[in-house]
Amino acid sequence: MTKPASILALISNDEARDFLPEPLASELRSLSPNFARHDPTKIDAAQCHRLLAELNPEVLVAAWKTPALPAILPSNLRYVCYLCGSVKKLVTRKHLEQGLLLTNWGGSISRIVAEWALFHTLSCLRRATSWALVMHLEKGWKNSGTETASLFGRSIGIHGFGMVARELIHMLRPFGVRIQVFAPDVDAATEQDWGIRRPASLEALFAENDIIIELAPLIPETTGIITERLLRLIRPGGVFVNVGRGAVVDEAALLRVAREGNIQIGLDVFTHEPLPTDSAFRGLRNVTLTPHLAGPTNDRRRDAGAFSLRNLQAYAAGTALEAVVTPPIFDHSS
Repeated sequence: MTKPASILALISNDEARDFLPEPLASELRSLSPNFARHDPTKIDAAQCHRLLAELNPEVLVAAWKTPALPAILPSNLRYVCYLCGSVKKLVTRKHLEQGLLLTNWGGSISRIVAEWALFHTLSCLRRATSWALVMHLEKGWKNSGTETASLFGRSIGIHGFGMVARELIHMLRPFGVRIQVFAPDVDAATEQDWGIRRPASLEALFAENDIIIELAPLIPETTGIITERLLRLIRPGGVFVNVGRGAVVDEAALLRVAREGNIQIGLDVFTHEPLPTDSAFRGLRNVTLTPHLAGPTNDRRRDAGAFSLRNLQAYAAGTALEAVVTPPIFDHSS
């Protein structure tokens, strides 16, 4: 193994604790004779850039708190190992075109996001938000008109077929559900391999299923693609869940539909985050809201850390890395 000449981890203390608990932290430090970690929350972006230029590392370990990299990178920087997911706030396409090697957490946290999609689906079916309000604020109880629903035997439409969608399909199997998936990369072979069906159109996905789960990436082609017309195709008593990207949905249209109360809605992501305090989504009994929690829980961020450490070890060994972000992948990423 040829150790990198130097590694700089420009991550916060909290990120270091969650993503790289022991023994991961020690294994990371052992990869280079010149290892340093600095907390970017203690200094501003300009100071971070000066530090990066001064240390001029071969490898940079970055996370959410790492500021965007400067247009002109340090001369020795070859590889950025990003512990997290979306890279567009950290690097530019030009950085990649100039040869910068970049990886992110890949599919290491997909099961955790899928778990949250399942949570929202079950919460909607059982009317969890409505009952939380009744029990906590109104001191109430169920009555003869109470309605709840089960996931077993339902038809589910998934928009998107990335790694989260694939993990979710595995989680849904024990419920005996019928699954349709609408995405550009779903073909006849995919249908056969995964035991799913591809609907004729996005409209058919919304019209033919009890539950719609939004997992499409946010790219120019998908921005605002979920319109009021689509949302109104969901049958009364149906469910719409979004744990993907908020701006995929026309939120004004979604709010109009939500206020009518005919479908149950679960939202973890929004076009503008944090969700404004005066958002009209707040307080609606048929809407379950969570503050963008689908990503890795604190206790499972170590999964992304372990994945990144394997990539760093592969880099040191000169072997292939996983979850490499190339310019085309960058273009089609959220």
